[in-house]
Amino acid sequence: MLNLFANMMFTGVILAAIYVLGIRVIKLPLFALKEISVEGMSANQSENAKLQHVTRQQIQSIVLNEVRGNFLTVNLDALREAFKDLPWVRAAKIQRNWPSGLKVMLEEYTAFAYWGDAALVNRQGEIFRAPTDEILPVFIGPSEESTAVIIEQYEIFNKVLEPIRQRAAEIELSPRHAWLVRLENGTLLKLGREKIETRLRRYVSVYRQSIVNLNQSIPLDYVDLRYPNGFAIRMSEAMPQVPRKTGAGKKL
Repeated sequence: MLNLFANMMFTGVILAAIYVLGIRVIKLPLFALKEISVEGMSANQSENAKLQHVTRQQIQSIVLNEVRGNFLTVNLDALREAFKDLPWVRAAKIQRNWPSGLKVMLEEYTAFAYWGDAALVNRQGEIFRAPTDEILPVFIGPSEESTAVIIEQYEIFNKVLEPIRQRAAEIELSPRHAWLVRLENGTLLKLGREKIETRLRRYVSVYRQSIVNLNQSIPLDYVDLRYPNGFAIRMSEAMPQVPRKTGAGKKL
């Protein structure tokens, strides 16, 4: 028993000495952080991409406030979360570059449309909040889960409208799943809940035959396509305006 106790004490002393020595070695100037490189990466993380929105000031602020310790002791998880908290950052990847550097890879969101007045949405249907003044379409839906179906319909609507050189600038899906489409020229198309693509194709067909011949110095206010065998048109009483793009100039 005494021999066992002595061996345990000896092992404990050795481990404590190794620990103390390890702490001193880790704190040597040899392992000081000397370089932190930051660059963009593509969505599949297979190639580099230029950072469009993350600024030098944001990067410097994170480095000054979040980097603690040296090459061996810096908390990579905490640093990664700090970069992910930046409004335009979708993903962050950090790795150590021996002997004294860190490599930070950032993937930025790519804004596809405005989500209402308070956010943006990318092509994957992910909603995020970031400042921008880009000219983008506007999507409005009953819930954040409706982004995917609105994006899908946006592509379909624009393909149907292509022959008459019109595009959707704003799409609204109501809580009752009725569709409203605001065109870039300001005209509102009321498609309802059923046969929305058929109704839109009917609009395109009649537009090429008849509507285009109307006095277009006065823009159409709306076209109600919810009738089974036709549709109603309302002419705007407003003075002629420059065609607008919904969403232009927004800053979130």
